[in-house]
Amino acid sequence: MDLTNPTQTPNVSELLKSLGSRDDATRKMAAFKLQSLINDPSFAELFVQQGGLPMLRLLILESSGNTLAYGLASFARLLDVDQGWEAVDNAVVEKVVELVVCQPLVNILRGAMAILVAIVSKPYNEDQSLESSRPKQQIGGFSALKPAISTYPQFLEMLVSRLSSADHALCANALQLINSLMRDAITNDLETEWPKFIKRIQDLGVIKAVYMLMKGSALSDLAHPLLEFQNLTKILLRRWRDVPVDLQKPEHRRTIKAIHLSSNPEKTPGTDADADEPRKHHPRKWRRLGFSSEQPETDFETMGFLGMMDLSDYVRKNQEEFQHYLMEQLIGPEDERCPVAQASLTMTLILFEHFEVEKNEDEESKDYMALESRSHNFEKVFKPLLLHWSRLHVAGLYAFFRLWKAAGAKTSDFTKIADVVRILVESVVGGSDRTRTIEEMEKEMAASELKQLRQLQMEISDLQFEDVWGHHLQASKEELQSEATQLMSEQRIRCMMAGQWFPLEDGYTTTDLGGPVHEDDLHARVYHYRFVRLAADRCFLHWGDFEQREGPSPTTDQLPDRVDTRVISSVTSGMGDTASMSSGVAAPQGQLAKVTIHGYLPRSRDGQSNHNRTMSKTSKVSSRQERETVLLSFMPPNQDSASEWVDGLLFLLKQQPITAPTNKYINQMSDMALKVRLLNLRYNEEDGMIGGMQGTEMPQLPSREGLDEDYYYQI
Repeated sequence: MDLTNPTQTPNVSELLKSLGSRDDATRKMAAFKLQSLINDPSFAELFVQQGGLPMLRLLILESSGNTLAYGLASFARLLDVDQGWEAVDNAVVEKVVELVVCQPLVNILRGAMAILVAIVSKPYNEDQSLESSRPKQQIGGFSALKPAISTYPQFLEMLVSRLSSADHALCANALQLINSLMRDAITNDLETEWPKFIKRIQDLGVIKAVYMLMKGSALSDLAHPLLEFQNLTKILLRRWRDVPVDLQKPEHRRTIKAIHLSSNPEKTPGTDADADEPRKHHPRKWRRLGFSSEQPETDFETMGFLGMMDLSDYVRKNQEEFQHYLMEQLIGPEDERCPVAQASLTMTLILFEHFEVEKNEDEESKDYMALESRSHNFEKVFKPLLLHWSRLHVAGLYAFFRLWKAAGAKTSDFTKIADVVRILVESVVGGSDRTRTIEEMEKEMAASELKQLRQLQMEISDLQFEDVWGHHLQASKEELQSEATQLMSEQRIRCMMAGQWFPLEDGYTTTDLGGPVHEDDLHARVYHYRFVRLAADRCFLHWGDFEQREGPSPTTDQLPDRVDTRVISSVTSGMGDTASMSSGVAAPQGQLAKVTIHGYLPRSRDGQSNHNRTMSKTSKVSSRQERETVLLSFMPPNQDSASEWVDGLLFLLKQQPITAPTNKYINQMSDMALKVRLLNLRYNEEDGMIGGMQGTEMPQLPSREGLDEDYYYQI
């Protein structure tokens, strides 16, 4: 058989003969061929049965270069199909650990790390040995690596450094090995041991390295190990949350004591610090720090040791600000003080809920399927900010303090401020994309204002209500919207009937645009004001130009010119939209400009426009007989005035309003009317309905005891 032909499949005996050859080239080619064949479980089983495992083990221990790389890859794939575990002994593990620490070649490092991932991931209740005469040893879990790591203590440091390699496959293998070590430590180590290992790799910079990879552009090559690290981070948070705070434990007692000492506590009155007798317990020792009672462990029941860690981390890294804030709080009334400890624990809970840390691994596995089916789903799946949990907690806590002060909150308002902070986290953290930095998040959270957050809270509340009840209320909403539109139509038209003065540009004369020029105008006069009024019958717009504003507003009889509303074809304005029955051109949005009324005037035989002829707005006009011209223009002094006249003219044309103020008032009136209707809903105990809508449980009706009818609704 010719092993140099890669397309020819050798039988096992010939392959074993080539692996045992003293010729390096023959042995290398056999190892190269083996790494592709060994993926087949039936071939792998036959390979082990015919004695290939000792040869492969020797290849790992004694070869070098590409031969070693092929051998490592073959052995890793053999373990993946659950074969060859009897060859995993201290010598093999130590050799592979040595390669990870000392070997610079990428192709060798990949295979070495793949072997260690398989070893660490294997449950370590399955002890096997190469020969029955050898003593059994631990071949699964992180403990299988510990003897070798004691020989090469720089192993973890080198492993973390591989995460910055330019080779994406090597990064993926290194991160996969770190994940395996973390999972094994969390699952199998004692409660006092796994936190030490996690802290060790965090001190080596694994969080920063993974954070940079998660924000990078190579996600397609690193997606699965990165997602697993993210899920392991959630498992860690759950584990810490599930550890109850017990002040009988030395570590917990030291942590809570450090929090107290960092607050610069007051000396207990009447106690000599130099006296031999122990200092008395201050009556408000823990409530001063924001705990609900003098038994602080009760406040940690919900968030466990995770809540204590977050509070301790904030106090340790921001000690001066912590002390200053406590002193500032002591100055004010007791019911206006923000409870720091409770705010910190609430912030931990908010982050816990926002990142869905409670999600179990079965649910998280769906994210793997999403990555497989849609390669561009990374933005939704990856949450790099989760890795900056502590900084997000501190930023959110500072926002809590600031919003508490801005709202002038009292102790009874704690839940309300917590709800606003929850909205802040959802909008800033939840609304950010994958590439957004933690520094940008901190700045945005620090710049948030209470008014904006309250507005956003109301909008979210409306959307939630719409999701639940919207389909039931659709008919009522449409009816109320129509009624509000009719009301605004009448209001806008009555504003036009009241009339209004409009300023004219300097130097305006009768020869300027703004209306037809009469033949009897022999001399142009300079005007400064134009008054426009809609007639009571709504058929004509009367207008006139004046040198100055006169005492009572002129009546329609005092205005020399008029426009027949029935010949109006379009209205253009500077409101950012065009209102017309035909096409028109609008001024730039936000810029107030002239309101210009266009219309089709019939031509008489002598070529002059016939103003007395009336025309239906819906009739078709022949361009050969009529021409569109400017009938009237005027300059509204402000946006509200422009809204009144633009939408008023539209209502005359039986069209919908276009300006923001009018639509805002219509929406406010319809929403307010809908809420008033909802106040009249009553619960029907017989059929379990609320105002005719099916309910699930009988709601608890609020009491009106002590209330009167003196209330108002602020728009």
